[in-house]
Amino acid sequence: MKIAVDTSLCIGSGTCALTAPGVFDQDPDEAVVVVLDGSPPESERDAVELAVKSCPAAVIQLLK
Repeated sequence: MKIAVDTSLCIGSGTCALTAPGVFDQDPDEAVVVVLDGSPPESERDAVELAVKSCPAAVIQLLK
């Protein structure tokens, strides 16, 4: 599993960091998503998929 994020469109809601804190964080200065693990383990799949679905700006993609 691989993750791609378009930080230029991120609105800084923080939903991803709350949903999958082992994979996403939020930059304290810019308030945009930070990917902590671009290739997280399968054990994180459910949380990552929820983060993708919950992102209000739809900036997170789960690549196959």
